[in-house]
Amino acid sequence: MSTPAVISVAITGSLPQKAHNPAVPITPAEQVEATQAAFEAGAALVHIHVRDDGGAPSSDPERFARVQEGVLRHCPGMIVQFSTGGRGRELERRGAMLHLRPDMASLATGSVNFPTQVYENPPDFVEALARSMSGFAIKPEVEVFDAAMLYNAAELVKAGLVSAPVHVQFVLGLKNALPARRELLEFLVRELAAVLPGATWTAAGIGRHQLTVNRWSLELGGHARTGLEDNVRFDDTRLAASNAELVARVATLVREYGRSVATPAEARRILGLRAQPA
Repeated sequence: MSTPAVISVAITGSLPQKAHNPAVPITPAEQVEATQAAFEAGAALVHIHVRDDGGAPSSDPERFARVQEGVLRHCPGMIVQFSTGGRGRELERRGAMLHLRPDMASLATGSVNFPTQVYENPPDFVEALARSMSGFAIKPEVEVFDAAMLYNAAELVKAGLVSAPVHVQFVLGLKNALPARRELLEFLVRELAAVLPGATWTAAGIGRHQLTVNRWSLELGGHARTGLEDNVRFDDTRLAASNAELVARVATLVREYGRSVATPAEARRILGLRAQPA
């Protein structure tokens, strides 16, 4: 039998999509409501950014705590993943919420050019974040925006800063970074097996590439990410109705490829996470 597919939903993001699509949830209450709808549609993991009252990216632990509390209350067993991403947040603040001990947190293992800026992740900063995650028993999701980041992750494992088996997310279709090419994804999956045996993986397609990358991921035995963060990041609003609708679309695809949608309990086993306390 094929492995159940874990559906991740990235509900908000760190860029001002609200101006393009009012469905993007911004406040903690909106984020909890959107996450619950996505959970009911089949998402087992939620990737969380928070914003301040003005809509700007924030590292405020209180806001992360409010979203996490609401998700734990309304989405039993759902995997909570905090973003430690940059774009508008100071390096020293990007891990300020990790003491809240979410199940997972994103860990980009290198710097990369984004369309209009550098996504900065210096080696000492990456190592410090990895140490902090390890100290709080948080599993990193290694974000790969460039092939070098995969090999950087392997070095972190060798150094004892990240525990195996690793979970990796390949991000495809972002201008100035990895293009959305199936041959490239196939190469990355082969390299992942070679340098990080036993690792699990998912892939995210940005903007108009989202559905295509969802298909490739499911065909190649990986897991799938969707959500308004990726879907409308670069003014591609054609597919962006709501997070729940995007999750439902992926759930349909999962079944088309002869796989089942992972329940939260199955997703936790697949990703090697602790069971949520009853």
